[in-house]
Amino acid sequence: MILFGVNPVRAALAARRPVEKILVSSSAHRSRFTALLKEARELGIPVQFVPADALTRRVGTANHQGIIAVVAETTPISLEELIEMCQSREKHPLLAILDEIEDPHNLGAILRSAEAAGFCGAVVPKRRTSPLSPAVAKASAGAVEYLPIARVENLTQALRRLKERGFWIVGADASAEMPYWQLPVDTPLAVVIGSEGKGIRRLVKDHCDFLVRIPIAGKTESLNAAVAAGILFFDILRRRQA
Repeated sequence: MILFGVNPVRAALAARRPVEKILVSSSAHRSRFTALLKEARELGIPVQFVPADALTRRVGTANHQGIIAVVAETTPISLEELIEMCQSREKHPLLAILDEIEDPHNLGAILRSAEAAGFCGAVVPKRRTSPLSPAVAKASAGAVEYLPIARVENLTQALRRLKERGFWIVGADASAEMPYWQLPVDTPLAVVIGSEGKGIRRLVKDHCDFLVRIPIAGKTESLNAAVAAGILFFDILRRRQA
């Protein structure tokens, strides 16, 4: 797998993910990468300088910021492993549940917000969801290196299992009666974010204990999925810290 961009490569090194090599544009300002490349060499990771267009061909975009890393694929984690990990670390863990988020930039942005807001992990379905690609890693600014992610065959079954293990399921839904600030937060929560345009699927919505909305004051009918996730995630963090 290839990671591209300064933050994803830096995060991979910090997380001690196995890195085969790092490729740097020979025309880039090397001072920008001084600390990063010093750490790579200390870890015994080969560093090569190549033309910028070679990086572009390798990743399929010019948005590589002059650096890429060839890394090992991440080892999948099961839902049960994720639950055990979360409950062993926190009394009231938070999980992000992503229902068919197909845009890699939205997926990466949501994962970034979840990690930054202190969520212990995320759950995504294997079908109709963007793969955890280099574009997702780039959009997450490296958060995928720190946020455990479980991919499941059936999201509704996963929600049932989370309920059995003590989680309350919260769905973000524009038609809900409850505004998001009324949500009880002092309990284990799994927050469901629906897909772009369609929102949360009906069967998934039926498994939610709470449905909350973000009130809209303007003429825009809805928010981008990543924006809505950020509002909900950080309001939970704010209220818990208060």
